[in-house]
Amino acid sequence: MNQSTISIRLMTVDDFDAVVAIDAKVLQAPRPRYYEMKFEKLFNSNDYLPTSLVAEDDAKTVVGFVMGELYMGEYGIFQEEARLDTIGVDPQYRHQGLGERLINEFMDHLRQIGVKKVNTLVDWNDSKLIHFFSANRFRPSTTINLERSLDTG
Repeated sequence: MNQSTISIRLMTVDDFDAVVAIDAKVLQAPRPRYYEMKFEKLFNSNDYLPTSLVAEDDAKTVVGFVMGELYMGEYGIFQEEARLDTIGVDPQYRHQGLGERLINEFMDHLRQIGVKKVNTLVDWNDSKLIHFFSANRFRPSTTINLERSLDTG
């Protein structure tokens, strides 16, 4: 991949099929319902600002994406934190710096609109993803995520 032939732009509702296809390649299973909910919230809600990005090759084919949320807050009060929700790179374009480039563009975009901090959640057992985010300057948060299993008994 020639980095100069890849362009990054804001995601639009028309990118739905490409995002679902990349995600299915990465996870080996399609999740269209998940992305229907994500796209509905991101593109049809007045409470969120556009932050999600896609990467296109020179043929204008979407080859990667990063999705995030910047919640406007209660009563329109702007919050200075955003969330990186999902990132996906077509397997043919992996290990070529595209994921890092998507994250850097995402961070630059958020910085320009006043965001001070970005958080994301990663499965503790996903060492590859933890390594990827660590290499992109994410660190463990001081906030602890607590959970409770609703098993019977």
